[in-house]
Amino acid sequence: MNSIGKRLEQYTIKRPQEVLLVTVAIADEQDKIAVFKGFSSSLMRSTPFDADVPALPDEANILSIDRIASPYNPESPRYIQQGISWEAMQTLLSEVGL
Repeated sequence: MNSIGKRLEQYTIKRPQEVLLVTVAIADEQDKIAVFKGFSSSLMRSTPFDADVPALPDEANILSIDRIASPYNPESPRYIQQGISWEAMQTLLSEVGL
């Protein structure tokens, strides 16, 4: 199966009207990663130069996921759903065949 980061990126390809804002813990540091139209980018740390490498490493612990309507405006996000657990997100991934 694809990595968690790749699965989330694929989800946003299938649902381009959504932006995922993923709150994670990586090596005891918190990060927020935006995932949109098949790409991911850290909002708090450097992002890999290679767009094929997800910004969400496999060893990251997902704390919560927010689904936000596109286009994403950080000043006034339009939330579809907030605080989704990884378990609940897996159900959404299954709904789109991931």
